[in-house]
Amino acid sequence: MGNWLTAEQARSLWQSPDIEQLKGKRDRALLALLVACGLRRHEAVNLRAEDLQQREEHWAIVDLVGKAGHIRTVPMPEWVHLELVNWLSSASIDRGKVFRRISRMGRVFGNGISEKTIWHVVKSSASSTGIPALAPHDLRRTCARLCRSAGGELDQIQLLLGHVSIQTTEQYLGSRQRIRSAVNDRIGIEPES
Repeated sequence: MGNWLTAEQARSLWQSPDIEQLKGKRDRALLALLVACGLRRHEAVNLRAEDLQQREEHWAIVDLVGKAGHIRTVPMPEWVHLELVNWLSSASIDRGKVFRRISRMGRVFGNGISEKTIWHVVKSSASSTGIPALAPHDLRRTCARLCRSAGGELDQIQLLLGHVSIQTTEQYLGSRQRIRSAVNDRIGIEPES
């Protein structure tokens, strides 16, 4: 089914790129976005600066076109927005695709990056932090599980990830029923002892 990172591993991963370098700023913003917003690779590749807007006094990715053409709005934590702003201002990007290629000389060029580039960024960062066998989609699963662990409601996680089916969201969480400490053991209607 895939892998999930702990909160500590996820933090180490997105903070691993060297932000003294332009490539590190890009990679850090990309990893933060993948792990905190649960974007798919093709969604990150196609993300445009114009898509970053405020909604209800909160930063969001507006009208993101996801799998099968489904459109959703993805709330973005303030710290992720700050990482993106740091990258965009350092790279002098104010419109068009957010993530761009960087030359060996450390210059931004081209109109975007490929999904394969995202794969390499994730693999390289995972390797540098000692996380074995990590794929970009594992960051999406990690986002779902961390949201749930933080008390996120299942339907809100479903909306965040853009799943049509709640069953898909449940699979991403990797939940298993607990019998010993069952969810219905203490629901407030049991007899007092």
